[in-house]
Amino acid sequence: MIKHIVAWRLNDNNDKAASAAQIKELLEGLRGQIPGLLHIEVGVNVVPDANAADVVLYSEFTDLEALKTYQAHPLHQAVVPKVKALTTERRSVDYEI
Repeated sequence: MIKHIVAWRLNDNNDKAASAAQIKELLEGLRGQIPGLLHIEVGVNVVPDANAADVVLYSEFTDLEALKTYQAHPLHQAVVPKVKALTTERRSVDYEI
């Protein structure tokens, strides 16, 4: 199994609560749509901190090939520019368990 975690900082030019809600809806809307995607959830930071991310994605995949399929999938690719437009920074980690 592969765990894929992404953390973003939101763009200050927009309403952060609305942006976070939009990202959550977009990404969680992929649930059940992409083969090999076992679990997906989006969390919104509730403790303001200068070093904290604003939004985090936690997802699980059957294997590395499933993660690659997800990343190239047209439904995911349609979400990417929308998330990029709302964020200023992205960090990710992928690991196998």
